[in-house]
Amino acid sequence: MQILNTAIIKLKEKGLNSSYEERLKRLCDSPALDALNRSISFLSESQKVSRDQAAVTIIDTIKELETVWNDYIMMEGIDKLKSLLKTQN
Repeated sequence: MQILNTAIIKLKEKGLNSSYEERLKRLCDSPALDALNRSISFLSESQKVSRDQAAVTIIDTIKELETVWNDYIMMEGIDKLKSLLKTQN
């Protein structure tokens, strides 16, 4: 069992991009992150919450949007598969 665990970890390690520092710097310097920072400030001021809470709220909202869209796409795919199966029978 330990050999399998070691193999899984080694495979994951190979798939990691070791240039995370460069990628993180590029993201931090991006206009998109600047826009998010301004959005955090705006939400913090308009809702009278801390910047940390505003950031968490924005991230939670984006994650929820992603979940909703993933569910929608999945259901659409399932409906198409059902339709295909009905037409084949």
